[in-house]
Amino acid sequence: MKKVIALVLIGLAVASCTQTEKGAGIGAVSGAIIGGAITGDVRGAAVGAAIGGVSGAVIGSVSEQPGQCYYRDRYGRRYIDRCPSGY
Repeated sequence: MKKVIALVLIGLAVASCTQTEKGAGIGAVSGAIIGGAITGDVRGAAVGAAIGGVSGAVIGSVSEQPGQCYYRDRYGRRYIDRCPSGY
């Protein structure tokens, strides 16, 4: 039953309209699976889904902004800036 639910959620995530929605959906599903597998309870899955959804939405929104790239600095912080010329 868990596999069926996971497949349905993944299908819904892929069928979303915008890249932000797709990123949020895929991130939430992935986060829920990983969080549930690591902690073994629903609370871990919920936290994983929340973190994955937000991260996926940020990454997805970058793809909707032409000329903008997603970067990570040496401290692990993420930021959006102009892409290098010729990119």
